[in-house]
Amino acid sequence: MLSNDSQLPASPPRSNAVLAAWTLCQRELVRFVRQRNRVFGALGQPIIFWLLFSEGLKARDLGYRYFFPGTLVMILLFTAIFATISIIEDRREGFLQTVLVAPVARWAMVLGKILGGSLIALVQALAFLALGWLTLGISMSVGGLFAVTLLMLIIALALTSLGFVIAWRMDSTQGFHAIMSVFLLPMWLLSGSFFPAGEKGILGWIVRLNPLTYGVSALRGLLHYTGEVPEATPIASVGMSWMVTCLFALAMFALATWIAKTRTTGDLL
Repeated sequence: MLSNDSQLPASPPRSNAVLAAWTLCQRELVRFVRQRNRVFGALGQPIIFWLLFSEGLKARDLGYRYFFPGTLVMILLFTAIFATISIIEDRREGFLQTVLVAPVARWAMVLGKILGGSLIALVQALAFLALGWLTLGISMSVGGLFAVTLLMLIIALALTSLGFVIAWRMDSTQGFHAIMSVFLLPMWLLSGSFFPAGEKGILGWIVRLNPLTYGVSALRGLLHYTGEVPEATPIASVGMSWMVTCLFALAMFALATWIAKTRTTGDLL
């Protein structure tokens, strides 16, 4: 019979869980830095989109400054979502199974993967924001820069959590790319990033139901776009946009934590 001193704790110490989360986060950052093609692709594609399509929007008196916040969100989306492809790769290589049997809380694994992908997305978005500061004359106070950074981090956390939910059940990167094409890319297009959010019809309702719309709206407000085009007006107040964005991030993280507790193909537990 085991004595009280030899009994195992009911749950892993919280410090171990935090250390595990930070270790997984660092692993994602190191992996990204070593894959330079990811850095080039994540920054090159938004720059091309911005230069090409902003000219078309310029004809509607929207111009570069209207499209710039949407491009920032696109960087967050593509970088955060593609970072979660590592979940599929980790399962295939056996690393994920090792993490799952480790004596740490499952939420620590989720937090580490999501935080790593979110920080990668944030760093690239900040680099693109610096480009806008140099080329568009975007200026803001220290407090404004902090608010923009915080908002982009919240959006990145929400999108990375969404990518985690999708990737967890996937067993091939091809299937993940298919989901990107039919679900995530339209999600960005229907968020007011590329076209002004309409006010009428079924498309207008889809835009309003899209949680990413409110992140774009809040970011555009922080970057002080003052276009005179009626359909370019904010779809919601600043407070409402922040609230929906935060709820979106919390809901996606909770869903990612819940789905990580379910067993899938190839898991040892």
